[in-house]
Amino acid sequence: MACVRRVTLVGLGAIGASYGERLLEAPGVALRVLVDEERRRRYERTGVRVNGRRIDFPLFVPAGAVEPADLVLFCVKYDDLADAIDMVKGHIGPHTIFMSLLNGIASEDDLQAAFPEHPVLHAISIAIDAVREGREVTYSTLGRIVFGDATGRYADAVRTVQDILDRAGIPYEVPDDILRAVWWKFMINVGINQASAVLRAPYGVFQQSEDAREVMRMAMREVVAIAQRLGISLAEEDVRRFDDILHAMSPNGKTSMLQDVEANRSTEVDQFAGMVIHLGEKLGVATPVNRLLYHAIRTIAPHERATSPVPSSS
Repeated sequence: MACVRRVTLVGLGAIGASYGERLLEAPGVALRVLVDEERRRRYERTGVRVNGRRIDFPLFVPAGAVEPADLVLFCVKYDDLADAIDMVKGHIGPHTIFMSLLNGIASEDDLQAAFPEHPVLHAISIAIDAVREGREVTYSTLGRIVFGDATGRYADAVRTVQDILDRAGIPYEVPDDILRAVWWKFMINVGINQASAVLRAPYGVFQQSEDAREVMRMAMREVVAIAQRLGISLAEEDVRRFDDILHAMSPNGKTSMLQDVEANRSTEVDQFAGMVIHLGEKLGVATPVNRLLYHAIRTIAPHERATSPVPSSS
């Protein structure tokens, strides 16, 4: 009999709940959703609805004793990552693997610093159009998880995660160059997330309007310029390659940043435009489009707090 794979999931937002539903029903996978006490009480009262169906996830609080996880999967916002790292410490054994589906390019470094003896795999989610409104999560396209080992040392960890995703029926891809894939997703987020937030536009607007797509692409091209300085082979064709994915999304679907703006939640602008500006200043790359988006988004989300270096005004 195949061994049971224990998975600890942190974060029941749109991404976490969508993939968590599949993991919960996967044969041979024991899912634990790690939450604080306040969220535990709330979720036990209301559950989480995914595509109209109530899902009662198995909830664990940090103080509870559990068998070590084979995989800890983070699906929180970057602002919550430090707290999430503290929460999972009771779920870790000598062979625990860490993987993050956070937006941006910083979470893997944070996880490796916190758990230096453990495999940390780079990962992104592609083409999932999940939307969260309160406790309701809906999606029409599950997309796929793209992940891999950027160090060349953790082939066994990659195979373990493949086995878990196979059991759950979650589509995935293991590319030859995971760092390039991560930067490509970062480029996409910098473009579509921020343009959609400023324009208050769902995917359908970008599918129909060349002007909206060009706003998105202008922000993306600044990421391409920075990536090239770092030796990562992004180019203009990568910007254009996103169009096929964009047109496969639900027209009514919304980016996570647009959802955050509409719900009056904090956004990830510091991890997107803020990071682009910071790296641009460090590498001598001009980033006027992201500088504009940074200040525009902080205007419409005035409760933002900077989590990356605050861009200078020069």
